[in-house]
Amino acid sequence: MIEEIWERIRSCEGETFKQIKGGEFYYTIKSNQLHLSRTNRIISKGIIEQALVHVPFENTVPLQNLQAPSYIFAILMDKRIRKNDW
Repeated sequence: MIEEIWERIRSCEGETFKQIKGGEFYYTIKSNQLHLSRTNRIISKGIIEQALVHVPFENTVPLQNLQAPSYIFAILMDKRIRKNDW
């Protein structure tokens, strides 16, 4: 599953995503890492894979042990990424 989702994430590189509280951001991808526009945090492909175990999310609580939970939530719950999978 991670490869299919990662490809969706790659295809949306540079596009705008919105966090729960309305903050907008985009990301670039370098070496299987998402570099976020609004923070110095980096989200690795491995972290995305760990987060996928918990989809769908109602909030960021299941992601609190991962790097940049609000960004992961925004990416994985976006209709461009999740499609009809969750």
